[in-house]
Amino acid sequence: MRNFFNFLRSKIFLIQIATAVLLTIILIFVVLRWLNNTTNHGEFVEVPDFSKLSVMEMRKSVEDAGLRYEVLDSASFNPDYPRFSIIEQNPSAGTKVKTNRKIYFTVNPSGYKKVTVPKIIQVTKRNASSMLKAVGLDVQRVTYVDELGKDMVYQLKYKGKYIKPGDKLPKTSKVELICGNGNIPDSAIIKANSN
Repeated sequence: MRNFFNFLRSKIFLIQIATAVLLTIILIFVVLRWLNNTTNHGEFVEVPDFSKLSVMEMRKSVEDAGLRYEVLDSASFNPDYPRFSIIEQNPSAGTKVKTNRKIYFTVNPSGYKKVTVPKIIQVTKRNASSMLKAVGLDVQRVTYVDELGKDMVYQLKYKGKYIKPGDKLPKTSKVELICGNGNIPDSAIIKANSN
């Protein structure tokens, strides 16, 4: 036991302890310095506002800012933004992030998805309007023609052209209903008189 205490007070032991403490301090200093450089500690980049930029413009801005990006699936079409432009980003503009951080983008698709025109021939104008609205189409105008069924839908038009149930139109399209006014068509009167 006495030899042990003598060893603890010896010059060799004290030199070894001092060397170990010094090496530990140097090692900690080197590790902290290395972490500082590799993690860019204290160095931040402000995320730019990418909204309404095209994908090509966004790529250049991301690279200039020292960031990375990933484009997520396109969202629903937003008419307030140009086609194929950025409509959402995460993290948002103005956020401070480290360089090389990945920014996630949502891109505006090329247009509204297409919907199928429902079967509204020989349906009342009121019901037809409800059915069209349910699939995302709107009635822009109602035109009346001489047909016996008052307010009954006889035909449909889109941009001046006749369409039929089952056709595909972009969502939010506006259609024209051709409805009966309750009058007997002239052709039916002529046919009845000829008999």
